[in-house]
Amino acid sequence: MTAFLAGAATGLAARPALAAERPAQFEIFWEVWDLVDRYFVDQDKIDPQRMTYGAIQGMLATLGDQNHTAFFSPQEAQQQQSALDGSFEGIGAYVESTAEGFRIIAPIHGSPAEQAGILPGDIVLRVDGEDITGMPEWEVISRIRGPAGTTVILTVLHPNADEPVDIAIVRGKIDIESVTWARIPGTNFVYLQISQFAADTGDELLAALEAIQAEEDPVEGILLDLRNNPGGYLQEALRVNSQFLETGKVILHERDASQQLRTYRSVGRGLARDYPLVVLINQGTASAGEITAGALKENERARLVGQPTLGTGTVLQPFTLSDGSVLRLGVTHWLTPNRNLIKGQGVAPDVSVEQDPATPMVDAARLKEAATLSEVLALGDRQFNMGLLQLRLRAK
Repeated sequence: MTAFLAGAATGLAARPALAAERPAQFEIFWEVWDLVDRYFVDQDKIDPQRMTYGAIQGMLATLGDQNHTAFFSPQEAQQQQSALDGSFEGIGAYVESTAEGFRIIAPIHGSPAEQAGILPGDIVLRVDGEDITGMPEWEVISRIRGPAGTTVILTVLHPNADEPVDIAIVRGKIDIESVTWARIPGTNFVYLQISQFAADTGDELLAALEAIQAEEDPVEGILLDLRNNPGGYLQEALRVNSQFLETGKVILHERDASQQLRTYRSVGRGLARDYPLVVLINQGTASAGEITAGALKENERARLVGQPTLGTGTVLQPFTLSDGSVLRLGVTHWLTPNRNLIKGQGVAPDVSVEQDPATPMVDAARLKEAATLSEVLALGDRQFNMGLLQLRLRAK
């Protein structure tokens, strides 16, 4: 899941201008293609489309913009878009292809995946008993998704585990609510979670903050949870930050290939600018989630608690190609307000709290079920517990 600029451009429009600049080394590609086509013994295995897509993906991999610059087949592009649109049928998990395999970034809170025991960092080895090694990402996702009420069995290797396990998951309709909140029992604080930066996250946050302000018992601070937030739309990240930062504060800088800087600042009327604020982050906090964490930290608006973020730091421009496939190309670097590069290093917490990915994390649903603060603390979410302590200190 990546953050990218709104809008799309067609690759066809750029083709004539680039044709004269193609490197001579590209002739080697066609030499190999022709040799495969003429001599490869298993002629039935030759698939020109898969070969083309594979060559594109290999070329992009050499750029080193891992987890960001990417090529999506038409099917993959549709799957990516449906996740940000907020509704689909499946198990409910954010995923990515890595060198280690098909990885679960995080299950969506309350999803069938989470309820069945899927963990952040799980590597999926098989789907319904079939080895998925080398299978295109869109095909793996298509096999995992399916009609609500049906069952899929994933063979996964949990983080720090030696042996894989089979997990049966009953698919459901996944309506992604990107902003949730609840009062923390026994306190005058609220817990506010942003699970991704989807197309309507800014509106969801506005509604949540209006409801918080309308509470009969005054709210004295906010614990903002960005853990396992895989990112999303840049514009929504700007809207979110503007709710917490004073007008004119720098949210981020973008630096392009010619080293030109563009600066984005907080605008408008923010509803949460006066609340004491602590932010929870971890290694699953990515892209737009990192923008938010960095902006709140370096503007001295909040203390960060948890683990360093993932370190994905390029703004992507989507280019829709002639067959419906999409190239999402890193066109600028994100820099924090103090012009620190996010890519490759992430955003560091002010208070470091390591936590096993298998630890049940506090969320709005669990808080609403809990009768006392002791029940919440007993869940063992050390990052939440420390975040609450830090919020108490900031609210004094």
